[in-house]
Amino acid sequence: MASVDQLAPPSTGQHHSSLRRNVGLIGLLWASAGSIIGSGWLYGAKNAVVAAGPAALISWGIGAVAIVLLAFVHAELGGMFPVAGGTARYPHYAFGGLAGMSFGWFAWLQAATVAPIEVEAMIGYAGHWHFAQSFLHDNGTLTTSGFIVAVILMGVFVAVNFLGVTVLARTNSAATWLKIFVPLLAIFTLAATHFHSSNFTSHGFAPFGSKGVLAAISTSGIVFALLGFEQAIQLAGESRNPKRDIPRAVLGSVAIGTLIYVLLQVVFIGALPGSTFAKGWDKLDFVGISGPFAGLATLVGLGWLTVVLYFDAIVSPGGTGLIYTTSTSRISYGLSKNGYAPRAFERTDSRGVPVYGLIMSFVTGVVCFLPFPSWQQLVGFITSASVLMYAGAPLAFGALRRRLPNRERSYRLPFGGVLSPLAFIVASLIIYWSGWQTLEKLGEAIVLGYILLGGYALYATKKGLPNAPRISWKSAQWLPVYLLGIGVISWQGTFGNGQGNLPMWTDIAVVAVFSLAIYHWAIRVALPTDAIEQNIEDIEVVDAGGH
Repeated sequence: MASVDQLAPPSTGQHHSSLRRNVGLIGLLWASAGSIIGSGWLYGAKNAVVAAGPAALISWGIGAVAIVLLAFVHAELGGMFPVAGGTARYPHYAFGGLAGMSFGWFAWLQAATVAPIEVEAMIGYAGHWHFAQSFLHDNGTLTTSGFIVAVILMGVFVAVNFLGVTVLARTNSAATWLKIFVPLLAIFTLAATHFHSSNFTSHGFAPFGSKGVLAAISTSGIVFALLGFEQAIQLAGESRNPKRDIPRAVLGSVAIGTLIYVLLQVVFIGALPGSTFAKGWDKLDFVGISGPFAGLATLVGLGWLTVVLYFDAIVSPGGTGLIYTTSTSRISYGLSKNGYAPRAFERTDSRGVPVYGLIMSFVTGVVCFLPFPSWQQLVGFITSASVLMYAGAPLAFGALRRRLPNRERSYRLPFGGVLSPLAFIVASLIIYWSGWQTLEKLGEAIVLGYILLGGYALYATKKGLPNAPRISWKSAQWLPVYLLGIGVISWQGTFGNGQGNLPMWTDIAVVAVFSLAIYHWAIRVALPTDAIEQNIEDIEVVDAGGH
């Protein structure tokens, strides 16, 4: 069947409403892998070991399993529905307007705030050079000159995107080759020249116990580092062969990212001189700690590696910020296709670039520098926003397996009936581990989203606009219970200044039971089969030939 975009009448002006299918498997793989290997590798290993000691390796293992579960679910959905901004649209198919609008907002919020995080990482590492030391205050926040530089960098991300998806894919692929090579070079060099196996038992393997291990997963940036596999899905509307390539790109990028991050954690712990953690892992200290790997290379006398790392400290987060700027505009495009945003966001220029989506991405990125001016402050917030977005996919997966069991799937997840609810539990646990302080801020952002998207939906419905969404309250009756329930559990828990009434392990059991109840409730009240098929028919982009 032809795509909705193909069926649209040809435009007589400069603006169009279709994307171009010019991206192959390598472009999709590197979009996801390049997003995973961003600023997380520069900071994640140090932050994790401070929180958990050498047991940070367990944290990475748990985080990797969690992300793999989520990636498996997304791989099946991505192969089924090769649409731009896919993560924002799967809940719409299964649960209708209210759930679609909610998870669409979570997806957009996550994508729009990653680019400024990466800009913060670039500026933080640039502080190594004298000219850039005036960009940050002592507490890590941006100075006026730093803010100006941050805005310029956001502008560069947008400018490259305006050159079109082909140029973008080539630029990102070149950057990703370098982003993979440099961490591997650091791993090999440190392991071969400065590795002390005794570091793994000094002060005990797990000095902060299970709480340290669990807290490191979200608050130290582990989950944040491993996220990004969905970028191939966001670009599915521009893939030449999406049903074949999307699952491969999603799962392949997770495998690449997980291997590199675990090896980086191993060599970071092993290469540290004993004097740096003599007072304990939570008091880890050495010159250059703001740039952990570069500082470590300097400390052990590998000056040439330091130079390479500082160069890559610009390339790695820069490439990730670039692709997330792309993702933000594609999610805006998808939200508009679903009827949650003005039709202007569907407009593309002669290169197939969503113009207004990119402009909004720039404006949002700049605004993010104001309330969250440092990288560390942004990490906890974005992790929760990310996983809220990802939580929608297992629910949509379960509903679609139940309602459309015979629909063609280019990749079919084995044991999906078991792994999907597990993926939802994991997503809920990561949200919980982010802590009450973070979820309070996230709650404010959720309310803002309902005001913005809900206001437009109300306006479009009253005006009888052709893309006015159908708000399906009955099929999303579980959603407010889920959002409020996770908030209450977090408030009563022990993370992020919670009340502490739910002790360790009891809180995990409560989250797991609550999530299972929500999962089964959601898939049972999902839209009926004919309504789901109508949603898919209305907005799906199906182009199996990739032309």
